[in-house]
Amino acid sequence: MDDRTFSAPPSALRFRTLLYRYWFFAWLFRDAGRGTVFERAAAWRHNREQARWLPTYLRRWATLGLVFFVLGAVVELAGGTAMLAALFFVPSAISVPVNAVISVAWLGLKLLPGPL
Repeated sequence: MDDRTFSAPPSALRFRTLLYRYWFFAWLFRDAGRGTVFERAAAWRHNREQARWLPTYLRRWATLGLVFFVLGAVVELAGGTAMLAALFFVPSAISVPVNAVISVAWLGLKLLPGPL
């Protein structure tokens, strides 16, 4: 990625970029599999420091999944069609594997030793 996107003040970022950063966390991390030993170690330390934000993303996705599940249940109980309820149940179901990935990434960064 371009380093300028990291240093730009939040007011200068486009709404799409802000929306992406609100829901997805990949922009916070660096590739710890490239470079010299020192560069990989620095990237690992950076990633471990940035892991503190992963529980925030976990809460966001859990809340999103719960809200969409409740909306799907309300639509279904109100007599809506199954297709209309599915519009809410599918994003709710997608939030489960996203939360699993976030949890594994957070635990891995907290518990695993750095690269050698």
